Amino acid sequence: MPSAIAQLLDTRWFAPFARVILTFCFWGSGLAKLADLDAATAEMAYFGFSPPTLIAILVAVVQIVGSLLVILDRAAWLGAGMLAVFTGLTILLVHDFWNMTGPEAVGHFHTATEHVTVIGAMMVAALLSRRSRTAPATDRIRSATA
Repeated sequence: MPSAIAQLLDTRWFAPFARVILTFCFWGSGLAKLADLDAATAEMAYFGFSPPTLIAILVAVVQIVGSLLVILDRAAWLGAGMLAVFTGLTILLVHDFWNMTGPEAVGHFHTATEHVTVIGAMMVAALLSRRSRTAPATDRIRSATA
C-alpha cells in the first residue's frame, strides 16, 4: 500500500468520517422524514404500511439511532444490525421484484442487489468495530497517536 494511503487510513479522523459517509443514506433519510413528516407519512401509505405516521416515525428513529451507533462506534454491532435488518426488510416489503414484471421488476431487482451490498457493508462495519476493540494494545496505542 502506498505510504500516503496508509497515513490517511491511520489518521484519527478517517474512521469516524468513513462511518459518517457509510451511514449517510440512513441518517439523511431519517432526518428528511422528520423534517417533512407529511411526505414521509405519504410514502409509508403509498407502500401500504399502517398506521403510516407511526411507521414513518419508527423508520426515522431506526435510521438515525442505528447511524449514530455506527458513527460513534458505540454498540456499532447493534447499529449496524439495525440498519442491516431494516435494509433487508425493505427488499422484502418494498423491492419485491419477484412479484413484478417488465422494467419495474428490473429496477427493483437492481435496487435489491444494491441493498444486499449495503447489508454487507454493515457487516464489515460491525466486524471492524469489534476488531478495533480486540486489537493488541500496541495497535490501539499506535492508532491513538496518529
